[in-house]
Amino acid sequence: MITLHALHYSRATRVLWLLADLGEPCHRVDYQRTENFRAPEALSRVHPLGKSPVIEDGNRILAESATILRYLVAKYGDETHTPPRGTPEFWQHEELLDYVESSFAEVALRAVLPAFRGKPVPAEAQAALNSHLNFIGRTIGTGPMLFGERAMLADIQMSYVIALLARLDLLGEHPKVGAYWSALQAQPGYVAAVKAAGPMAPPG
Repeated sequence: MITLHALHYSRATRVLWLLADLGEPCHRVDYQRTENFRAPEALSRVHPLGKSPVIEDGNRILAESATILRYLVAKYGDETHTPPRGTPEFWQHEELLDYVESSFAEVALRAVLPAFRGKPVPAEAQAALNSHLNFIGRTIGTGPMLFGERAMLADIQMSYVIALLARLDLLGEHPKVGAYWSALQAQPGYVAAVKAAGPMAPPG
């Protein structure tokens, strides 16, 4: 059985969501955040960078959400969380799966961090965020998910950053992305993950 090292209010919810979709159990080891909202030292004994999520599967230890999601669908032979291989949609999906952490998250955090501290979002950060949210809105198309009715790995990956933005009311000017967030929260895997481990974003 997979062991999941899960920090509260973190990207680990993505892994729980996918496992719920796949109907696969895991042994979950929970970690509370420190008073400074940091990961505890105990996570550094699991992964040198003190990261979460981290999974253990036998002697294999993996970090990075996108890698873990890809690993799990390969391990369990799942073909329902990506568009069919060889199609243009498959490669668009792969791009979006990597886009979330390689491009979008950094831009989003430049708005999230000051907002989380109760400070105004700098104009430059807001403009960059708007550019990315406009891109995501166009990518959603007819929705409700990025590739139609069913949540793919890219949707699961996207959910954490969108959850932070929604928690801080940073989606107000982007109703299409707001509707996407509502649709994400209605997905059975999301509901199961949040019920098991609590919300993605910290409470107000």
